[in-house]
Amino acid sequence: METYELKVAGVTRQLPIIAINEQVKIASFVVLGDTALVTAAAPKLAELLPEVDMLVTAEAKGIPFVHEVSKILQNDRYVVARKSVKSYMENPIVHKVHSITTATPQILCLDQSDIPLIEGKRVALVDDVISTGESIHALEELVVKAGGNVVAKAAILAEGDAAERDDIIFLEKLPIFIK
Repeated sequence: METYELKVAGVTRQLPIIAINEQVKIASFVVLGDTALVTAAAPKLAELLPEVDMLVTAEAKGIPFVHEVSKILQNDRYVVARKSVKSYMENPIVHKVHSITTATPQILCLDQSDIPLIEGKRVALVDDVISTGESIHALEELVVKAGGNVVAKAAILAEGDAAERDDIIFLEKLPIFIK
């Protein structure tokens, strides 16, 4: 199997290169379960963030990372935008999104109980990878609908052209492989 060597925050990983269509391949970065990488990368990213009141991530791969960043910033809470409306949710805020790693459009949603945690707050959006920017944009739309002020968009990695953006904070670049 073809791999890409990633070095981030002093941790090295061999990422499998996978085809997402006939023309494009990506290095598959899965942070879930990677305690060493999460604990090494979180303080590095936390140092780069402006002053924030709340961290928000999308379900699911950003959760362990945002948890660790939240601990470093000594925040008691963080908010997770879910990928489906749950039965416990009352009046959820919903936004559609299409990500490079998913075949079909998805939704992101916030429960009504998340709104007071976000409303009027300085919010950092935190994810594992920012690529096309669709997911982080959808997250931003949700936070704005909830009355929050997005002051940072951050990730461990910026994939492809995202690494050229000046509106995101990231630790390392991740290439996209075009045939």
